[in-house]
Amino acid sequence: MKDGVNGVALAVFIFFFLAVTVMGFLASRWRRAENDSLDEWGLGGRSFGTWVTWFLLGGDLYTAYTFVAVPAAIYAAGAAGFFAVPYTILVYPLIFTFLPRLWSVSHKHGYVTTSDFVRGRFGSKGLSLAVAVTGILATMPYIALQLVGIQAVLDVMGVGGGETTHWFVKDLPLLIAFGVLAAYTYSSGLRAPALIAFVKDTLIYIVIAVAIIYIPIKLGGFDEIFARASEAYAQTNPATDKPRGALVPGEAGQWTYATLALGSALALFMYPHSITATLSSRSREVIRRNTTILPLYSLMLGLLALLGFMAIAAGIQVKNGQLAIPQLFETMFPDWFAGVAFAAIGIGALVPAAIMSIAAANLFTRNIYKDFIKPDATPAQETKVSKLVSLLVKVGALAFVLTMDKTVAINFQLLGGIWILQTFPALVGGLFTRWFHRWALLAGWAVGMVYGTAAAYGVASPTQKHFGGSSAAIPGIGEIGYIGLTAFVLNVLVTVVLTFVLKAVKAPEGIDETSPSDYTADAGDPGVKTEMEKVTAPTH
Repeated sequence: MKDGVNGVALAVFIFFFLAVTVMGFLASRWRRAENDSLDEWGLGGRSFGTWVTWFLLGGDLYTAYTFVAVPAAIYAAGAAGFFAVPYTILVYPLIFTFLPRLWSVSHKHGYVTTSDFVRGRFGSKGLSLAVAVTGILATMPYIALQLVGIQAVLDVMGVGGGETTHWFVKDLPLLIAFGVLAAYTYSSGLRAPALIAFVKDTLIYIVIAVAIIYIPIKLGGFDEIFARASEAYAQTNPATDKPRGALVPGEAGQWTYATLALGSALALFMYPHSITATLSSRSREVIRRNTTILPLYSLMLGLLALLGFMAIAAGIQVKNGQLAIPQLFETMFPDWFAGVAFAAIGIGALVPAAIMSIAAANLFTRNIYKDFIKPDATPAQETKVSKLVSLLVKVGALAFVLTMDKTVAINFQLLGGIWILQTFPALVGGLFTRWFHRWALLAGWAVGMVYGTAAAYGVASPTQKHFGGSSAAIPGIGEIGYIGLTAFVLNVLVTVVLTFVLKAVKAPEGIDETSPSDYTADAGDPGVKTEMEKVTAPTH
């Protein structure tokens, strides 16, 4: 790491950071409608077409986690960190089957969140509340991961962090990021990240195209990179007294790799921010087209992951693995282009963090505030509450960062994945069948949440006594696997068994407010109205 502040890189970073901040505030006037509803602030008026949705979803799903944590995992442990590549390949055929159905029924009934759908489908506010609380809980560590990404690049540039003992100075980059996010998400809602996503994705593609060509040339080619990485992984890790990693996962790690990839694929579009970006699109066909072109990002992710090997080959030595890729950029690139790369990471954190805070705020407003506190809330009141809660969600994310070990930032997101996966039976199951009983779904969710959290708490690592990872022995099998998937299997088993029991005793079922045709209707179909259209429609 260079001594002092890298002035050139910092200047370039600040230029792009200020540019997108201004864009974030100006976005409040982009396609703005006259009414002040949650559809407008939280879903961008449900008006985004194919390309805006593509950039928004790409900016939403491929985050600072992509740029920092995945290559950092490969830098630290080898090819096991590649699990993110197959899971983003698995996820798109999966979502092709259910996202268009969710869009149609949500558009028809004015649903803003997944909990809205669950409440309408199963007639259960309790189940809806469980899904909402889980979504908020899982989102906060995901936002935290984005803030850690911003802090990492500022640390490498010599700004904040470091070894200072004063907490305020040490965590100042996170506080700055919080302020920026709070300001433009409050002002512009979902339109801000939608507009900024264009800049973010353009910068990322430029940086990756340059990095994948320029860095290997400087390091002697990929043969040399993989040879140096293989030598480094063969060395013993003093903390575990085992080899540091491997270019190919060993037999003992194959179950872990496979279950982590599958479980992560199932969980990705359970996150509130994924659904928020989806419901902002203007038609069912926009969703279908995006499921076919989003895999282009998986190619980018595979190339990004290779940066972990390049960091080893370049001799990057850092105590905090999250600094490996920013340090690689500073070492290998001219200062001005390092600033561009750092800006790509920083903006790559701002876009998803904004969407995540909006999504969590929508959950609170629609499924806690309106369902349980103020059922007669007007659209304007809903929007005001959602804006305020989006600020509080960021505070919660800051708490994750300030109270937990940032050197294992990837585990923040993995812990959220364990939780959010437990909403899969209610959401995806409900899109295709109403056979599951609402009480059984709630019991299955509770079992999955308790087991997943307890099992994750018991995992230790060289840097964390608790929550040191997301893999543990699978009960009855003995193989090490992803805790979230094990919890999900237990969830489904409990749900199925209890559904048989509850149906046998004729336990009361809630009222389904949807009909079969709701799941296939497009925006142009008669009778389909958004929440915004309902608000502005004349009364008779």
